[in-house]
Amino acid sequence: MTGRLANLFFGIMAVLLFSVPADAGRKVDVSSGQKVYVPVYSHIYQGPKNRPYYLSAMLSIRNVDAVNTIVVSSVKYLDDDGKIIKSFFDQPISIPPMATKEVFIPERDTSGGSGANFIVIWEADKQVSVPIIQAVMIGTASTQGISFVCDGVAIEEN
Repeated sequence: MTGRLANLFFGIMAVLLFSVPADAGRKVDVSSGQKVYVPVYSHIYQGPKNRPYYLSAMLSIRNVDAVNTIVVSSVKYLDDDGKIIKSFFDQPISIPPMATKEVFIPERDTSGGSGANFIVIWEADKQVSVPIIQAVMIGTASTQGISFVCDGVAIEEN
């Protein structure tokens, strides 16, 4: 029994000593600007008859840089055919360090279709931590509710 306990003890110690946190050594992504594609769903389909389940969507642009401001020069909402439905912000907007700006698409606005997206263009005077840009979709019907998040993907570096 003592041998088994010793082996167990040393096994646990080895795991603890030699395990590395999942994000250890991970580099912080930096950029001075990007064009970001963010998938959005104005509805999803449900049930055997493929009935639409309508969703509201919120675009969230989070400046995670603790020191530097970023500037969002363009936010466009496109439908599932790639046509621009709406442009937001008449002029570039500044997002201070650790601040967030949002754009909301109500549940009743189905113009985007199930394959809608946002294109966000942001820039900074120098290399900054890449902002977190996501779409949060939420829908409720009767006693059912659904929510999920889609992350933006950089498609171009400025």
